[in-house]
Amino acid sequence: MARVSPLMVAPPLVFLGFVALAGIGMFRDDPDALPSTRAGQPAPPVAITPLPGKTPFDDATLRDGEVKLVNYWASWCAPCRVEHPNLDVLAAEGIPVYGVNYKDKPVDALAFLDELGDPYVGLGADASGRMALDWGVYGVPETYVVDGTGTILLRFAGPITGRVMEETIRPALAAAQSD
Repeated sequence: MARVSPLMVAPPLVFLGFVALAGIGMFRDDPDALPSTRAGQPAPPVAITPLPGKTPFDDATLRDGEVKLVNYWASWCAPCRVEHPNLDVLAAEGIPVYGVNYKDKPVDALAFLDELGDPYVGLGADASGRMALDWGVYGVPETYVVDGTGTILLRFAGPITGRVMEETIRPALAAAQSD
């Protein structure tokens, strides 16, 4: 009887493993959603540096009784440019949007806002990325819905498109405001 070499069995087993993982991934609720360990927990401390001419915010701001968005962004981030008009819309509707400029040069951040507009009621820089790490940011843009007690209700990774605004952000804001 011929002996089966482990080298002949390994490739099909590895392939079957990949197929199984892909199958599991296809049946998750939202395959694009990145998990967040912060949802339902208090927002980590705010550790930003002021940007010239902009109003910073702090921990007390996140716990002021108002539902708000905290948006991580950067001038070098193309998806941040895509989502910016939707942040303007939310801000114009009276939703407080707080910005954290991530690993950016202040002059570039301010030029970005001069060009596209400034939807932020409070804004600061996280030049080292330390605050972003504490919040669990994978990359920019990322937006958090924070309730009036400073609890993170939702984390959305990626640009806020019109669809995301209607299907994800607005429902989370409405739920937070009704509590």
